[in-house]
Amino acid sequence: MDFERFRAVSRRDFVASAVAIGGTSALAACQDRERAATETGTDGDGGDGDGALDLPRPEDPSDRPNGLHRWNDYLVRNAHGNTVLPRHQVVLGLSYEGSVPPTDEEREQVRTALSTLDRAYQWGTGGNQGSSLSDGLLWMLGYSQRYFDRLDADPDALLSPEAVLDAVGEDASLADPFDAVLVLNADYGSVVIAAEEALWGGIDRLNGVDVEATLSGVFSRAEKRTGVTGKGVVAEELDNDDVPDEAPLSMGYRSGFVDNQAPEDRVTLEDGPFAGGTTLAASRLHIDLDRWYDQDTEERAAEMFCPAHDLEEVGETAERLGTSSRITPEDADSVADHAEEYSRIGHSQKVARARDDEFVPKIIRRSEGVATDVAEGAGFNFTSIQADVRDFVEVRTAMHPEEYDVDLDADDHGIVDYLETKARTALIVPPRDRVALPEP
Repeated sequence: MDFERFRAVSRRDFVASAVAIGGTSALAACQDRERAATETGTDGDGGDGDGALDLPRPEDPSDRPNGLHRWNDYLVRNAHGNTVLPRHQVVLGLSYEGSVPPTDEEREQVRTALSTLDRAYQWGTGGNQGSSLSDGLLWMLGYSQRYFDRLDADPDALLSPEAVLDAVGEDASLADPFDAVLVLNADYGSVVIAAEEALWGGIDRLNGVDVEATLSGVFSRAEKRTGVTGKGVVAEELDNDDVPDEAPLSMGYRSGFVDNQAPEDRVTLEDGPFAGGTTLAASRLHIDLDRWYDQDTEERAAEMFCPAHDLEEVGETAERLGTSSRITPEDADSVADHAEEYSRIGHSQKVARARDDEFVPKIIRRSEGVATDVAEGAGFNFTSIQADVRDFVEVRTAMHPEEYDVDLDADDHGIVDYLETKARTALIVPPRDRVALPEP
């Protein structure tokens, strides 16, 4: 790929394209552009840098949570205290090519390869609660039922991707055929590109750290999906003039409010061979943004949140909601009444019906990124973590119009009618000390 012809585009578009393409040429180009941006304090279009960013390395690589899903204390937080996910994401679907069962040598190879990431980069912000940008990397590696079938194992908290699709009323042919999925998240695009290259032998040093082992020969990359999120980034990425410039997500509203995300302890496995880990649901969706934005602002806010919400209290991108989606138990119980009164119901009030008895959410959304690896349309990466994949199924089922005895058109029934599933899978994410080719 000749990156010279991209020099005139903004840094954000350039970096997103480089992440989607990947490889050493994309890495070098991305590093140049990001280095120029950090040196000039601008968008980076005024000149080229001379190499990789020199990002902070952890003094003690072991000083990070054993749960690979424990990101909250290492994420940037906005002015309201809500966590903000890193801008760039890579989701790698992997095929297992090692021995059955895995050998001690293969397990050590994977352990050493993954430890390179921990030695090279701090865990997200490194715990700096005042940080406005993450200088590090966050990652998760999950194993699907296909991997465990090879070992004649059936983890209690896991379902096969086909079983998940069947449980939520979707076509089992949409099941991803992956043995494992690796998720890489960072605010710097060059960090996720470099991490992938290091893991498969494309580079021999990662942020100044020697690469001592790779995943080659144990895992091959079956598919790569990339995404971006964040104010300004999404509107720039999508070919749709209706997306607000300040929207952090493609449907216009920010997410990740403190009150609609589960506590990390709630999504952590408490016992069994993977205690301290979690489960991961990973989906690729398509959003019909043209039809979504054919509606006026009041209709969109009502269908995203709750029709009883005051539009003035929501704001154009939900910036006025602060730390709370303001969905109450009464809103969740009033679906039928709201359908009759407002002729529509909201997505947030519907999924709130899947909260526990204390009205605490059961899942944490770990990605809602706009896909950058699709040629056209509005692709969307959605990943969530939960203590049991059945929690994801319960939340997703709560979106179905068939779950409610109301007389509404499909496009007035929250946001579900604007979404189309392209692929799904479900995985166990072991804790860090067991993540290398686990055998339950």
